Amino acid sequence: MRFRDLIATFGSPLQAWDATPLSAERAAAAESASSALERADRAGARLIASGDHEYPDRLHELPDPPPILFAIGALERLQAPCVAIVGTRRATSYGERVTLEIAAALARAGVTVISGMARGIDGAAHRAALAAGGGTVAVLGTGVDIAYPAAHRALHAQIADHGLLLSEELPGDRASGGSFPKRNRIIAALASVTIVIEAPHRSGALITAVHALDLGRDVAAVPGPIDVPQSAGSNALLRDGAIMIAEVADALALVGASLSDDGTSTSIEAPAPSDVTQRAVWEALDSPAPDLDTLAARASLPARRCLAAVSALELSGAIECALTGEIRRLGMAVLRVNAP
Repeated sequence: MRFRDLIATFGSPLQAWDATPLSAERAAAAESASSALERADRAGARLIASGDHEYPDRLHELPDPPPILFAIGALERLQAPCVAIVGTRRATSYGERVTLEIAAALARAGVTVISGMARGIDGAAHRAALAAGGGTVAVLGTGVDIAYPAAHRALHAQIADHGLLLSEELPGDRASGGSFPKRNRIIAALASVTIVIEAPHRSGALITAVHALDLGRDVAAVPGPIDVPQSAGSNALLRDGAIMIAEVADALALVGASLSDDGTSTSIEAPAPSDVTQRAVWEALDSPAPDLDTLAARASLPARRCLAAVSALELSGAIECALTGEIRRLGMAVLRVNAP
């Protein structure tokens, strides 16, 4: 907002800068900008300023559009129809399964799936879009070169190679308390539709939905069990008038797409690792393990070796350790879209 006020007063960023008296603060700002550009260059990121022809037009609809963005990947992903899929980090197996089906169907229809690369629903949406050969955009609450959480390092690299990473934070910046709610407005603005899958009360996904509503965008939600906390916020959205997603075709209809007559089936089974210990852990996760001790017993491994293998597999993006303690494979589901 201060940036907009300065532009309104002085006419352009350069004129506002020139009007700033020489001071230690100005020198520090110039040094910070130079350092950020150097980090961006090392990371292969490019800077997009408000007013550049590459700057996403939809962001200008925000009352506080980011003055600059850093991007790694294919900006043309934003030229396709865009749908945001957001939800809780503490996703249930139902929530992840529904996310995989909806995100994959949208990606196969040529829709770009936008999310925030968090654990749970966000990560599942990105992976499903990539596995379906479609486009995905991750809007980060860190610098564009920072994989957060660390377990999503492999996902971060995949999106950089096949999708688009965006952030208004400076390269190298770590997460802060306000950076994630702030990035949610960008997710909402870039998408024509926001779909909420499993959001508890006081959820970041609900913040995204509020931004979308403020922008006049469509907001949809997937219903969940009324006795599951992860569904409380998304069910409340439905009660208050959000569009209900009762089947995959409902999500496609929001962007004018539909299922093919014969349907599709796409497997996103990840390959088993080559390391002997990691393979034992992987094979023991043919179904999710409720905790590390159970997994170690299944894999016939000492707890310490099992923990080391779990850490390596999580960093590679092969498995996920949920906040509930459950350990499960990623990309183990088979996506099925049935014709109506």
